[in-house]
Amino acid sequence: MVRTRPCDSHVRAGRRTKAEQFADAFNTVWEYADEPGDVADVCVTLAVHAGIAASDVLTCARLGVHARGDNHGEAVALLRQVDPALATHLAALLEMKSKAGYGHAPATATDLKRAKRAMDALVIGQRLV
Repeated sequence: MVRTRPCDSHVRAGRRTKAEQFADAFNTVWEYADEPGDVADVCVTLAVHAGIAASDVLTCARLGVHARGDNHGEAVALLRQVDPALATHLAALLEMKSKAGYGHAPATATDLKRAKRAMDALVIGQRLV
């Protein structure tokens, strides 16, 4: 069972703002880095947060709820009800979350590209609702 929290237009607008802020920060950090690999962990972490917030916007708009709690698998399951392809992007981001944010090994160039692609898909998707 997916744990959810009801949301209204105010919650949706707040989550949309956060998605856009995290995505903008990702793009700014990446643009000004001397070497993208030097900021890969930061960028992947920003992409994860942008993707989670965008996912909340999508489920709020379509289902009237967003996932609550720390089990991000529930957020993927909820988003799958709205758009299976976007749920795949969210799952990809969440797979990178621990490595980029908490692990000792740095995110790779491939991680960075995958994170940007997934983030962009989710952020663009939430702009359409």
